[in-house]
Amino acid sequence: MSRRDAYLTAAMPTLRSLDALEREGLLSPDPRLEAAAQSMAIAVTPEMAALIDRTDLTRDPIARQFVPSVAETEVAPEELADPIGDEFRSPVKGIVHRYPDRVLLKPLHVCPVYCRFCFRREKVGPGGEALSADELDAALAYIRARPEIWEVILTGGDPLMLAPRRLGRLLAALDAIPHVAVIRIHSRVPVADPGRITEELVAALRPRRTGVWLGVHCNHARELTTEARTALARLANAGLPLMAQTVLLKGVNDDVETLEQLMRALIAARVKPYYLHHPDLVRGTGHFRVSIAEGQALMKALRGRLSGLAQPTYVLDVPGGHGKVPVGPSYLGDDPDALTVQDAFGGSHSYPPR
Repeated sequence: MSRRDAYLTAAMPTLRSLDALEREGLLSPDPRLEAAAQSMAIAVTPEMAALIDRTDLTRDPIARQFVPSVAETEVAPEELADPIGDEFRSPVKGIVHRYPDRVLLKPLHVCPVYCRFCFRREKVGPGGEALSADELDAALAYIRARPEIWEVILTGGDPLMLAPRRLGRLLAALDAIPHVAVIRIHSRVPVADPGRITEELVAALRPRRTGVWLGVHCNHARELTTEARTALARLANAGLPLMAQTVLLKGVNDDVETLEQLMRALIAARVKPYYLHHPDLVRGTGHFRVSIAEGQALMKALRGRLSGLAQPTYVLDVPGGHGKVPVGPSYLGDDPDALTVQDAFGGSHSYPPR
């Protein structure tokens, strides 16, 4: 039996404190970590803890994502408590209306794991605010009253942390709104806590009138364990289209080989890479950020190594609530009268300007 299998067989609980992480050999005691722990909740599921290389914690890509570090206490002037402007675009509690045809609906702020780079790191956590029955009714009423809303995106927190019956009721309520055509659900659960993807949960998610899409958050190929792939297959076999969101993170996936392995692994699991997010200006996350130029260079390198099916769109969420924009590399020269096109392997070719 492998170390990982032995760890999981022992039915370890989710690790939720500095003391628990220390007992499992995932960090060394340091009084400065108290500030990091107070700034954001801690949760590392057994599945994620079992993947961490205890002999190289500072460089392990799984540990970097979930284990608090002293670097989180360093806050740069440009970093923000609300880096993508959720509050500015929230007309009703639980709703973010940034684009005319779609809204975010945040029914709860609990997650199976807490990613240390999360742009809602100051909102999520155990005991975090969930919508009351009246607040959820008001959010649904907001959607019903606006026929321009074509898509509802369930986020949070993690919507798949809801009990299947409660999740099913929420989807049924959205499905009953005639102008809502698409329900998109964003979740870490299939990867971080795959045991939650039960037949009961899948039944709650099955497409009805609306198209139900599931956005899976995954940042490293090691996260796609046998259990995660089984959970994803269960969802895909139920008719749910799966797509992936990945955050470009220094020390986690900021090299072309790691990104290539991840995108290939996702496609093999029937998950379409959707977005590669440039990291947001979250307080205390400077140690995760790379430059946009570095991200563009990585996307250029991927273009020559992966099929179009495996290519995500590299995006930046403009601070202040102005939405996402693609910031991928350009392959066209600057002279409109003598146009050149760069191929995926760096070669330059002339092309008629008209």
